[in-house]
Amino acid sequence: MELTNEQKRAIYENGYVHLPGIVPRELMRDALRAINSSLGNEGIDPSQLQKFRAQSYCPELQRTRHITNLLYESPLWELAGSAIGPGRVSPVGGGQIALRFPTMEPPREPVPHIDGMYTPTNGVPKGTIANFTALVGVFLSDVPDEYSGNFTVWPGTHRVYEQYFREKGPQALLEGMPEVGLPEPRQVTASAGDAVIAHYQLGHGIAGNASPNIRYAIFFRLSHVNHDSVHWECMTDIWLEWEGMREVVRPAAGV
Repeated sequence: MELTNEQKRAIYENGYVHLPGIVPRELMRDALRAINSSLGNEGIDPSQLQKFRAQSYCPELQRTRHITNLLYESPLWELAGSAIGPGRVSPVGGGQIALRFPTMEPPREPVPHIDGMYTPTNGVPKGTIANFTALVGVFLSDVPDEYSGNFTVWPGTHRVYEQYFREKGPQALLEGMPEVGLPEPRQVTASAGDAVIAHYQLGHGIAGNASPNIRYAIFFRLSHVNHDSVHWECMTDIWLEWEGMREVVRPAAGV
């Protein structure tokens, strides 16, 4: 199964593609059952909440088949491979279990970030950038409205940040998020079973949750098999690791 040229163009232009209903219902039910069982049996240690928000809830489940099957047993693995290159994606050991709980306060506005930057709670070593190639998100619950814990994107910022890093150097990310002009954010609404494939360098964030429901999502971070050798270079040449995108990128770039 492959992404269409139209879907690849969405990644090129906007930095992500939304794939409705791509994950089979039985895989979603299995993942939800495991997560809710964990929450019911283990509870949530309040002292670990900041770490769980930044890294993953239910960490004991991250590498189990309940989570990884969402990627490997659905069409998502092949679809991502069709953009990065068949056989060119390193194995993924686990997924981030990202829950966003309702709040009684006014929902906070989403703030853009690029993954892999150090914070005190996210596990990234200080002085490093833990970048990768693509982010794959799977929605396990409906997110029909804005301010429901939505995955939020700033379309086209993958190309804006590419230009910034060409001028300042990719190590500039160690100093904080680039100060650049940003488009209007887009809060992604979705149904359970939808997924997104996004470029690593797309600015994204999370909207506050004023809904009555917990937002359930799983995020997988995919890397090209040669990622380590182009760790910095891929930030100034953002399609370097996307071999399956070349038929879209070259005409768009006038090559």
